[in-house]
Amino acid sequence: MGRLAGKVAVVTGAGQGIGRGIARRLAAEGAAVVVSGRTFEKVALVAAEIEESGGSVLAVRCDVNIRTQVDEMVRSGADRFGPPDILVNNAQGGGNGGNLPLESVTDEQLHAAFQGGPMATLYGMQACLPYMRGRGGTIVNMGSSTGVTGDPGFSPYGAAKEAIRGLTKHAAREWGSLGITVNVICPAALSASGKRFKEEAPRRWEAIIKQIPLGYMGDPDDDIAPAVVALATDLRYLTGATLMLDGGRCILR
Repeated sequence: MGRLAGKVAVVTGAGQGIGRGIARRLAAEGAAVVVSGRTFEKVALVAAEIEESGGSVLAVRCDVNIRTQVDEMVRSGADRFGPPDILVNNAQGGGNGGNLPLESVTDEQLHAAFQGGPMATLYGMQACLPYMRGRGGTIVNMGSSTGVTGDPGFSPYGAAKEAIRGLTKHAAREWGSLGITVNVICPAALSASGKRFKEEAPRRWEAIIKQIPLGYMGDPDDDIAPAVVALATDLRYLTGATLMLDGGRCILR
């Protein structure tokens, strides 16, 4: 029996990278997992991987920018497996671009980042709350060291990620009495977008790696996903916190 046997988890943006790694680890620990993403073919492949390993999984197409789709995704998972115990708001539904000087940021770019970031995160949290109320639960949101440190050229993305951290703190205080923990992970992992960036800008990539004391970019399965399992098991007394899973690139003071 895994550490999460009998639990139900929902993971957005699970078709690749960090979301895929988290979904696979949660399933390996015994949780029934709802994997969602905008491209159904991607989440279907992840679901197939989990099923081949003996896990319980449901693949759902969901654009986290659209509240009704998030509501339906959570409802579908509850209908199949029961109420969710774990929510991982991994998807960033828009505004991920870089190399954008602050003076050039448009309303549309900022709105896209906030719609796909804190708004989409709020949708997931609100959709799961009725199921977690009275039962407790674990909510894990995704921030970024880009927001914490203020990386040049990423202001819409960084601002949206910091808004997610702010939202997390408020939820931790308001929902703690319900037995719900709400935390943020700021990961640095070699996702699909990271691999593209490495190929397109090798010098900038090397500069980033030099900033990481541990000397390498994390692995979604082995370096990021275990923290989610820990938050749902051993770290049940931790809430409102930010975990910098970035190899030491950003050390909070």
